[in-house]
Amino acid sequence: MPVVIDDHTWYRTVRISANTLPGWPKEGIVSDVEYRDCRDLRLFNEARVEAIKTKTNHVTTTSWGG
Repeated sequence: MPVVIDDHTWYRTVRISANTLPGWPKEGIVSDVEYRDCRDLRLFNEARVEAIKTKTNHVTTTSWGG
């Protein structure tokens, strides 16, 4: 369920493993979040959600691919 802060909509989940997402800011894949809710869950704005979608939909080739 989205959260509205100062007329901006923020989303709590982005359907990424709770073990995967925290490592991404450390690896420079996405920057860390600006806001967290009372349960310390990350809040993402629409642009951040789109960036994460782009990252998770990225396909690369493998050296053994046929």
